Amino acid sequence: MKITTTSVNPVIPTSEVKEVSNVNKEKATNASSNKASKSGTSSQLQLLNLAKQFVVDGALISTAKQAPLEERTQKRERYIRFRKQQNLEAIIQKAIQYCSDSEITDRADVDWFNSFTELAEGISNPTMQELWAKILAYEVTKPGSFSLKTLKAFRTMSIGEAKLFAKACAVAVKDSTKKNLRIISGTSQLPGMFNFFSKKRVQRINLGKFGLSYAELLTLAENHLIFIQETETTPIAIGDSIHFYSNNTPLILTSHKKSCLVSFYKFTPIGAELASLISDSVDPSYIQQVKEALSVHFSIN
Repeated sequence: MKITTTSVNPVIPTSEVKEVSNVNKEKATNASSNKASKSGTSSQLQLLNLAKQFVVDGALISTAKQAPLEERTQKRERYIRFRKQQNLEAIIQKAIQYCSDSEITDRADVDWFNSFTELAEGISNPTMQELWAKILAYEVTKPGSFSLKTLKAFRTMSIGEAKLFAKACAVAVKDSTKKNLRIISGTSQLPGMFNFFSKKRVQRINLGKFGLSYAELLTLAENHLIFIQETETTPIAIGDSIHFYSNNTPLILTSHKKSCLVSFYKFTPIGAELASLISDSVDPSYIQQVKEALSVHFSIN
């Protein structure tokens, strides 16, 4: 799934919010008349707009023109309630499109749904709302698909981190069970008398070429999506095979040297659950890179 960044529109009109000081008011008016984008405005003006939108700009208004603190508090609380309600309704509207009107499913978990609404009510970015809608539709269709732990982890992800996770999914293959996801990172052969100094004994795949530098892998690990500790298979004897699946197509590695290993990064259970939201189409250029690197030790079918 392609993830793009979209701007967030105000939920309710902000005309009720009192004007800021004359200097700031003039800046806001000029910016509005010029229809300047957020990326083209100063940080001060952006903060002023956010403060005004969320009704927390009272201290920027002259005392004579300030509404009472209690009134400002009530306006802010009302704005937040309206915003949360609108966010949830938008997610429900998107989710209903992914649900079948004829397929009979198990009864949805009411407690899970209640927790979902508490976590999703603050999501206003349309792209993120789309992902939350898919989670909801998937869970209602097949209860137990997404744990609350997964929802909580996803709630803390930014749009940038979601895009990074999509990159990881684009280079992930499934193991022989078709349940666990792996990012193959290289291959090696156990050192011996005849290969210890061979430059071909260890072959690495440049994951940075696919937007996954070590720093980015750390970010994924901090979001509980992958394990940062690289894992290796047990040594594979000559003629033995290990199976992966790429785009549901078997990727069979048969060792033509003794004591060969495949190294990879594993998705966590949370990462595996969230990966179902992303297209499972693996980048063909990554698969080509895998085949080139692993061909030193394996024949690939």
